[in-house]
Amino acid sequence: MNAIISASELASALAGENPPVVLDVRWQLGVAKAAGEPPFDGRAAYASGHLPGAVYVDLDRELAGAPGTGGRHPLPDVEEFGAAMRRAGVSAARPVVVYDGGQGWAAARAWWLLRWTGHPDVRVLDGGLPSWTGDLSVDAPGPAEGDFRPVPASDGLLDADGAAALARSGVLFDARAGERYRGEVEPIDPVGGHIPGAVSAPTNDNLGPDGRFLPAEELGDRFKALGAVDGTAVGVYCGSGVSGAHEVLALAVAGIPAALYVGSWSEWSSDPSRPVAVGPDPQ
Repeated sequence: MNAIISASELASALAGENPPVVLDVRWQLGVAKAAGEPPFDGRAAYASGHLPGAVYVDLDRELAGAPGTGGRHPLPDVEEFGAAMRRAGVSAARPVVVYDGGQGWAAARAWWLLRWTGHPDVRVLDGGLPSWTGDLSVDAPGPAEGDFRPVPASDGLLDADGAAALARSGVLFDARAGERYRGEVEPIDPVGGHIPGAVSAPTNDNLGPDGRFLPAEELGDRFKALGAVDGTAVGVYCGSGVSGAHEVLALAVAGIPAALYVGSWSEWSSDPSRPVAVGPDPQ
């Protein structure tokens, strides 16, 4: 099953016999902005217009736990996550499609969590809301309670020690912008740089000019050139486990399974005893 779906494919699926549950996960990274500029409000964006029948899901409150030593967006409590998904109408036997404002990071976080906890049929709308050419709705649906019960997988998730080990034994991709990987700038976390051994692979390079994923073959060639060759274990991290989920999604499109270090740099850099590498060299 492809991990992404086009707008035309989604329109056909919504008109079919078993239409997917659609989740709107619009979100933006909270970086300090000019004084007086209000923070992005995903719920307000949803209220102003969303895909017909879509249910809003709050990334910070429903797809992550409280910020702390585990990072800015640690895993949510599994039972609370399951309850949130059931409120949104998610059931095990019904497909799910997730979208956001176009960047794809937030949608990928929802996709990854649902897949990691056992949902068999989840896809991300390629290109997000801007790719949708149909009508939008301002109605807030009241979906019937779903039956999805999350069961976390035994693999696919890395902790700090696992990420460090994978950077030596396999390939660990850093999905952040190159300047953050090199330690030239660090707008959020206390220390700049990267996990020793990690390879820079900015997630934005997985997209074309239209904001959609590159073809699977091109993505595969990109990741193989960076070290994700057959038989090599692959992992991904970013700043806080959001854009990294987008890279795991891109790898899935390319047919390459990968684990996610959810705590990512926000967890790693919070512990001064962990080593930090700077510059373009992975080591």
